[in-house]
Amino acid sequence: QVQLGESGGGLVQPGGSLRLSCAASGSIFSINSMGWYRQVPGKERELVAVMARGGCTNYDDSVKGRFTISRDYAKNTVYLQMNSLKPEDTAVYYCNGVTAGGTPVFAWGQGTQVTVSS
Repeated sequence: QVQLGESGGGLVQPGGSLRLSCAASGSIFSINSMGWYRQVPGKERELVAVMARGGCTNYDDSVKGRFTISRDYAKNTVYLQMNSLKPEDTAVYYCNGVTAGGTPVFAWGQGTQVTVSS
């Protein structure tokens, strides 16, 4: 069973940038779509960015133009570059495979906390 480990979160001021990484313990090459989710207390986890194996990407409107998802197949790693961060981006961020039905492929990792505050 592939395990996912997210890292790169932290405290950043509004307008700042962070780069999140998600390292998989095994190959994720066969997973067509990988995505980044985020969750705030009391709310459901939401998918904010997804990338298909062919390179096609899709973003939630709330992050479009500011976040960029990418994959490194050789390293079994998925990245999320976050620019122009806003306080409403504060959340725990997780990565996972995304099925055609929108459900996660693997067990959830521990996530990485992103806090945007002055």
